[in-house]
Amino acid sequence: MFWKLFLYFGISIESLEKETGILHKKENRYTIAFYNLENFFDTKDDPYLLDDDFTPKGFKRWNKSKFWNKANKISRAISRIGLEESNHPPVLVGMAEVENKGVIKSLLRSKQLRDIDYGVIHFDSPDERGIDTALIYHKEHFEVLDAETIPLMVQNTNGDRDLTRDILYVHGKLHQEEVHVFVNHWPSRREGAEETSYKRIKAAETILQKLDAIQGNGSNIIVMGDFNDDPNSESIQTLMDTGKFINPMKKLLSPVSGSANYKGEWSLFDQILLSHSFLNYEKDTHNFVEAKIFSPRFLKEWKGKYKGNPFRTFAGKKYLGGYSDHFPVYIVLDESKK
Repeated sequence: MFWKLFLYFGISIESLEKETGILHKKENRYTIAFYNLENFFDTKDDPYLLDDDFTPKGFKRWNKSKFWNKANKISRAISRIGLEESNHPPVLVGMAEVENKGVIKSLLRSKQLRDIDYGVIHFDSPDERGIDTALIYHKEHFEVLDAETIPLMVQNTNGDRDLTRDILYVHGKLHQEEVHVFVNHWPSRREGAEETSYKRIKAAETILQKLDAIQGNGSNIIVMGDFNDDPNSESIQTLMDTGKFINPMKKLLSPVSGSANYKGEWSLFDQILLSHSFLNYEKDTHNFVEAKIFSPRFLKEWKGKYKGNPFRTFAGKKYLGGYSDHFPVYIVLDESKK
């Protein structure tokens, strides 16, 4: 009966099988993303943080209207990540440059995300500006077993500790499969790439030390973040040289594409690394499909000198009203049911 209706409306059996196959495949696919939110501060002055610029009377003239404009935009971006590959919103989204748990909860109250059962993992870090990492997780698909911060103990050249972001570590279950997730925002290059390289190498070594303590054979590891280094940098190679990881992001960097653009040059500081266990393609496991930069037109500058770059919130003091100076990156996983 039904096939006669499809033929009546000009839909062939072959097309129907193809379309239903695609829908079925998308149902078993899930996305995991990372997004640097570019200074996502609330409007309150915290006396213990260097957040004065992001207050109504500060350098940025940051107020509730600008805050909610950014919150709604970021929510829109997150809600659309991976829609071409999966029927589900991202099951995990790592974040950088969030001031506190409150700003993330504001995101999750937005129209675009409020109907998704997301939970939040966030800890305050020692960063002087108060920008932290965080993870939101879809409770229907991910169960948190443990979460903690791993202090990054690095010194500046004057011997003082660099009060940078901690590494967020989350142990949980993606459906029935245990995974270990590290969310990172490594020390910046502000004082020079070579001059600060040792700090990011130390961050990589800190992750490896944690892995030595937790990892058993076949453990599923996801290391995501804004590493302030590209895939070929020594810090990333410190992770890769162990033979524990694949870096599917490496091929996405080119002279005309990346996750951020500075003075006309693309970089891919935002990356997601995976353990080899995501290549096993066994039943009831999550298997790597592809990696992507999420850069639809609405996240880009539409015209002018910076056309094609991320549509950012600020350019110096000038308020642009955009999303972020970074594009999100994400991976697609297939849950094998064969």
